[in-house]
Amino acid sequence: MKTKILFIMNPKSGVGSKESIPELIDKNIDKELFDYQIANTEYAGHATELAKQAVEDKVGIVVAVGGDGTVNEVGKALINTDTAIGIIPTGSGNGLARHLAIPMNVKKSLQILNQACIHKLDYGIINGIPFFCTCGMGFDAFISMKFAEAGKRGVVTYVQKVLEEGLKYEPQTYDIEDNEGVHHYKAFLISVANASQYGNNAYIAPQASMSDGLLDIIIMEPFDIIDAPQVAIEMFNKTLDKNSKIKTFKAKRIHIHRKEEGVIHYDGDPIMAGKDVEIKLVSKGIKVVVNPSDHKDQRKPNILQTSFSELFSNIDLIRCNINKQSRKVQALNKTILRKLNI
Repeated sequence: MKTKILFIMNPKSGVGSKESIPELIDKNIDKELFDYQIANTEYAGHATELAKQAVEDKVGIVVAVGGDGTVNEVGKALINTDTAIGIIPTGSGNGLARHLAIPMNVKKSLQILNQACIHKLDYGIINGIPFFCTCGMGFDAFISMKFAEAGKRGVVTYVQKVLEEGLKYEPQTYDIEDNEGVHHYKAFLISVANASQYGNNAYIAPQASMSDGLLDIIIMEPFDIIDAPQVAIEMFNKTLDKNSKIKTFKAKRIHIHRKEEGVIHYDGDPIMAGKDVEIKLVSKGIKVVVNPSDHKDQRKPNILQTSFSELFSNIDLIRCNINKQSRKVQALNKTILRKLNI
């Protein structure tokens, strides 16, 4: 008996045309295995409605054809059901697809679907809203809001907003409670990762796994303009966790308290939230079509990337020593001036 498979396509995701995708699906989907249908989304939340109906109709796999927003809309209708989610990545960042090593090419991603390798994976919940890749607050949530307001999609718009807003953004203070107690941080951003990256191979949590039953919490401490290029390079080199400005730990559940209400994001979508934010993990709560050839070692930095990280660490040590010596000189100068009554 053939498996029912529904492709839910967001025609507005990403920056390219989706007109050729139905034809590619028809040519490349294994019709001996699957009985397929295609549905286009017409408004925000429509993908969730279509996916819920698919669950009722006993559809075996629902494929999100779009970016992380479309994946989220489809995925939250499939949590804790027997229907699996598949992905054809056509969005701007495609963070979850990249984490799962789903090819960015439509034809190749269809070949992954034809293998129908399905695993039960973890997902997260922030203030009652499911997420599958990352959620957070601080600068990344702020940029998500600015990105949404811009009206244009794509990497260029995102980078533009980061450059425009980065130097103006003020770090905030947070109290983070986990099983070990309450921890106080002043942070540029707090990211909670179920998967390893934001999208576009920007690895905010290089060691994150969707099958370990834990969330990766990343606290990015304030840094100056000199540190910014290093942070950016290490994020794309999968070595951000080695940066001295980054503090990380794992937890199943955390509670975050901040002084003011503000924006948070889930899988890149911004919403306003109160001073208190609750985040938890649900283990093995969603079935996902994965790439059977994916190896976790591919997410680890290579020798060259590791060497760059070590170089940056040495530079940090030198800078710290220079700063310490500078403070000592300044203190000595003040002492001499006091003794001279100047």
